[in-house]
Amino acid sequence: MTASKSLRVMAFTGGATVPAARFRVRQYVPALASLGVEIDERPAPLGAYPPRARWLRPAWAGASLLQRLPAVACSHRADVTLLQRELLSTLVTLEGWTRRPRVLDVDDAIHLFRDGRTAERLARACDLVVCGNNWLAEVYAAWNARVAVLPTAVDTTALPATPYPAGNAVIGWIGTSGNLRYLEGIEDALAAVLDRFPRARLAVCADLPPTFHRLPAERVDFVSWSPAVEAGFFADLNVGLMPLTDSPWERGKCGFKMLQYLCAGRPAVVSPIGMNTDVLAHGDVGFAADSTEAWVEALSTLLADPGRAAAMGRHGRAVIEEHYAVSALAPRLAGLLRGVA
Repeated sequence: MTASKSLRVMAFTGGATVPAARFRVRQYVPALASLGVEIDERPAPLGAYPPRARWLRPAWAGASLLQRLPAVACSHRADVTLLQRELLSTLVTLEGWTRRPRVLDVDDAIHLFRDGRTAERLARACDLVVCGNNWLAEVYAAWNARVAVLPTAVDTTALPATPYPAGNAVIGWIGTSGNLRYLEGIEDALAAVLDRFPRARLAVCADLPPTFHRLPAERVDFVSWSPAVEAGFFADLNVGLMPLTDSPWERGKCGFKMLQYLCAGRPAVVSPIGMNTDVLAHGDVGFAADSTEAWVEALSTLLADPGRAAAMGRHGRAVIEEHYAVSALAPRLAGLLRGVA
């Protein structure tokens, strides 16, 4: 297929609010269109995950597959099928009925479910696997000879860099409630920093508030997440947090939280795990922390020296624009899709 010919891609995603759908498919649509790649996204009508009540799951599974059938049929009018995980949570079902060539996009350690059997079947049924980091790529290389690494991109136009708020002392964390356990896990360090800096505050943006036992409630600001509040939340921060535990699931994460902080022009303090280490390797974008003492030292350094923090933020923004922006990665994604077609 020549570069001048429009490429039609049918993308099956997990839902309208699923981060992988937002950041690894939907935000690319305008940029890819300018490169001659048309994305037709088909999110899961009933969501990516089964209901909590087990007795509802058979009905949910049947209805989900039934509602997927029209899109599966339409995929045969496209040039490429893009799959984000499986069409039905942790099971391979209708994927083999979609149009080939197929591309599997992976940004989480989904191979840890069902002993990796589902991930292996899915990878072997595809013609290319695009992974969000090198660790995932090493896993999937055992199941597919054609694997590429494409980091999760940040839209620099939607998340502009704002002047560093030197008069503030706000430590921030953004994410889903399922990941609040990582933030709660560094509560001792956060308590020590808030004790050391009486003006400092912790800001949390998520779908549910965190549960702390030592932090004074009046020093914690909770912002209910929505796409509309993201830019303003980052603008108020002095430093961003991305704590993780060290296990295979966390090694599969693609560092997007950290990338968002840097895109907004803010330094980050992160656990040196998975993709985070690759971003830290660019230098002077923040600090790694792997103990309570390290978290306290890193955060204290940044809060005590706004000039250094602001300089790190500026360098972080430059790193994003060169390596992780939609504008930088869209041509690579277009090339991968054209290459498999």
